[in-house]
Amino acid sequence: MTTYLDEMTELVGKVAGHVVLPDDPDYDAARRIWNAMIDRRPAVIVQCANAMDVVHAIGYARRNRLEISVRGGGHNIAGNALCEGGMVIDFSGMRAVRVDAANRRADVQPGATLADFDEAVQKHGLATPMGINSTTGVAGLTLGGGFGWLTRKYGMTVDNLISADVVTANGDIVRASENENAELFWAIRGGGGNFGVVTQFEFNLHPVGPEILAGLIIFPLNQAKQVLRQYRQFIESAPEDLSVWAVLRQAPPLPFLPKETHGKGIVALAVFYAGDTSTGEKLITPLRAFGDAYGEQIGAQPYVQWQKTFDPLLTPGARNYWKSHNFSELRDEELDIMIYFAERLPSPQCEVFLGLVAGAANRVAPNATAYAYRDAKFVLNVHGRWDEAAQDSTCITWARAFFEASTPYASEGVYVNFMTEDESGRVAAAYGTNYARLVRIKRKYDPENVFHRNQNIKP
Repeated sequence: MTTYLDEMTELVGKVAGHVVLPDDPDYDAARRIWNAMIDRRPAVIVQCANAMDVVHAIGYARRNRLEISVRGGGHNIAGNALCEGGMVIDFSGMRAVRVDAANRRADVQPGATLADFDEAVQKHGLATPMGINSTTGVAGLTLGGGFGWLTRKYGMTVDNLISADVVTANGDIVRASENENAELFWAIRGGGGNFGVVTQFEFNLHPVGPEILAGLIIFPLNQAKQVLRQYRQFIESAPEDLSVWAVLRQAPPLPFLPKETHGKGIVALAVFYAGDTSTGEKLITPLRAFGDAYGEQIGAQPYVQWQKTFDPLLTPGARNYWKSHNFSELRDEELDIMIYFAERLPSPQCEVFLGLVAGAANRVAPNATAYAYRDAKFVLNVHGRWDEAAQDSTCITWARAFFEASTPYASEGVYVNFMTEDESGRVAAAYGTNYARLVRIKRKYDPENVFHRNQNIKP
């Protein structure tokens, strides 16, 4: 009779990567993820080296009735990379990015971060829309939709996905694209990890950089209303090469800011222009007249450097709780709410940001991919972040109150990657009219809901 121990020995023998168990010296390091609020102890962590390792891991977990979670970059706010007492399929050792510069394509393994991706593709002056923080994992970002500085010009991350290799709940390795397993391909473009485990992504690339124009203009928070009103008007006619995001927070100790402004409330305009530097300088000139700035730092710089600009504000080890809304317009009432809560930050690390996504993403049909809300022009993230567990209640209450106050002015839907673990009731709302189709595809590829450590689409 085969025992649990026999099966574990067999798994260790089959896996080309590394199997980590609770008594191993590297276990605690292997189970540590970005959000320090998440502390779970899986029974086994399979650090995969290839797609067959995933097949073996799924087979072992299913035979032994272990819950499965999947770790890419480990950056997900909900902490779905970890499960208690189950199996973690860990891709931290699979981070390769292979670039076909001639055809503007890149094959990317699921453990790659944005830093891995950007470094590889920028050697060829290429990029695709992907996030704003270099430690973010490519896999999780993509499966939830994905957006970044290039979204206005080139769409969502999923709009640039060409194909993916997927291991299904039955252990089959299949290719998903417009021409192969097209329903599965449709579903993984925004539907998260509900349908299988992706072991490779293929992306379309675009000429970008390697130098771009980018930086920050920082105004006092007491000028936020006038700055945000002018911002709202400015972006109506701004070209899609130009992306400007707004961030409300306390001023970090940036070297270009006077020391006396550090820790004070600010509204920062984060500026990114992907075209000619001299043209970009002319385009952004009006931004400087929005108020009396504390300071600015804008200039030509490598794209890979700009992608790392906000890394110091998003280091691992802090406690994080987010709430998010989509907006198709910014009404004065919503601006007032943003300012009100920015004046009452419960922690110096808390912030509110408005990600501008208006442009190419809005010209894609809502049913073209699982990511449905193509009318969204802004994504609001209420980012609660702090260090001590004693602050949990205060900071979470602040984020939830902000979210509730903003709800009447938000458009439909939510960006699934910004949903916390306690928001399972919003899953159907996250997909709108696409939800029923996602359920049908889930029934086909994962009828037993093996992959449920996610914002779960139940079969």
